[in-house]
Amino acid sequence: MAAIFSHTPPSPTSQRLRKSIPAHPKKVVAIGDSLVYGYGDSEGGGWVERLRRGWLAPSTSGPILYNLGVRGDGVAQVSKRLEREFCDRGELRHRTPDILLLSFGVNDSARAGRANGRPVTDIKTFELTVNQLLKQACRLCPVYFVGMIPVNEAAMPFANILHFSQAEQRNYRDITRSLCKANQIHYLDLFEQWTQESDDWVCDRLCTDGIHPNVLGYRTILEAVKSWQPFVDAIH
Repeated sequence: MAAIFSHTPPSPTSQRLRKSIPAHPKKVVAIGDSLVYGYGDSEGGGWVERLRRGWLAPSTSGPILYNLGVRGDGVAQVSKRLEREFCDRGELRHRTPDILLLSFGVNDSARAGRANGRPVTDIKTFELTVNQLLKQACRLCPVYFVGMIPVNEAAMPFANILHFSQAEQRNYRDITRSLCKANQIHYLDLFEQWTQESDDWVCDRLCTDGIHPNVLGYRTILEAVKSWQPFVDAIH
């Protein structure tokens, strides 16, 4: 006699949920300096963390976002850890992340000791290393770059030793933006957006150290990222 098995068909609701939730949500790696880490935002943990929290609901199964920001990192430090940390975030066997967010540069632009002192990373070395890093990153997956924000020069020196200036930032920004264009990488120019506003507007969004965004600053960055159409298209 043939065995008889009872089978309860799935409900229409469960069928809709299975169809709406992707089996393998996209994985996004954000790697860079304190702007990625979120230092200065005691309320929301920074723009990356705020973005991540918006994707946590199981019903939506949005992209999985890894924050790999390290305070004080420049291009050399990011280059050293990029591929290893990227490859360790695949979660499933033989899979790697789908999108890479990069953000660095402000630490490289600082001058040590005095306003005209030795640069932390001389600009020629910066250009060479950034170009190598971007080419390496593009071999991993699609890359998107979130640029630095302007500092408050009146608050310098930082930690009584590092002098940051908007003029130096602009030079390092120009190199990074140009190399991103050459490597067909979308670049979100926060520096340009913020410097179009008044000094008071910028200072209202910075911590007292003059470098790191505060809660309002990170909210502002988050809104810029969420309305950045190339990135929005990539994650959906």
